[in-house]
Order: sequence, then C-alpha cells, then structure tokens
Amino acid sequence: MAAKSLLFVVVVLVLVGSMETQMAKAQLGLLGGLLGLIHINGTVFCTTDSTTTSTTPVFPNAQVQLQCGGGVVSTTTTNGAGVFTILLNPLTMLLSSLLNNCNLVVNTPLATCNVGLPTSGILQSPLQLISRVVDGLLGIVNVGATGFNFISS
Repeated sequence: MAAKSLLFVVVVLVLVGSMETQMAKAQLGLLGGLLGLIHINGTVFCTTDSTTTSTTPVFPNAQVQLQCGGGVVSTTTTNGAGVFTILLNPLTMLLSSLLNNCNLVVNTPLATCNVGLPTSGILQSPLQLISRVVDGLLGIVNVGATGFNFISS
C-alpha cells in the first residue's frame, strides 16, 4: 500500500511540475503580444486645411492609410462620425520611427464628402504622441493626427 501511495505522489508531482512549465511557457509567449500596443486615432474632416470649427463637417467612409517610407503599413476606414482607429504591435514598429517617418494619408477624393471640393489630391497628417498608459504588463501608446492638410496632385 505504501508503494502505491508513493507512486501516486510521484505521478502527481511530475504532472504538477509539467503543468507549471507549460504555464510559464504560455505566459512568456503571451508577453510578446501583450507588452504593448500602439493606438492611432483621429477624426478626418471634410475640408482642405486643418483649421476646423464645431460646424466643419466630418468625412465619413474615407480610407485612411498609415504610410511609412512610401509604403502602406495599415489601412482603415472612418466611421459615420469621421473617426478612425489603427492598432499596431510595437514589436513590429518602433515609436520613434512611427513619429518621424510615417504619415496618415486619405486618398478618398474630398469631392466624395462635398462636391464643391477638389476631385484629386490627398489629405495628409503627421503623427504626434498623445499619451502613454501602463496597466500591469500592458502598455498602450496613444498617437494621433496633428491635423490633415490638402496636398494637390
């Protein structure tokens, strides 16, 4: 009977040790994706300059691209209120590179939201750091548009 009890204890210890090792590996694997998040957001207005007032209409359904070094990194579409959000993994994009080498670009013609505005050209905005928030192991960096300006083509 003592041999069966001893065998039972050994099996339980091996299983518990194995489970702890697997949990540690899983947690470390998760840390790669949970160390942080870059959150880029803003509002696109239906105007040719970044000067807006409370009466400036928004630009719904506009395609917003994050362009870095001439290439498109991410694309999203504004909602009905002209608001957009782009989420990035900071392991694939350095914050300093994002702020210095990237722009938000709207290729959707302004005439789409107002027929009196140009049918060609783009809206473009540099990026700025808004805030950093840390919640436990998760860090969120909030980045925003400094203001979209019209660039004719």
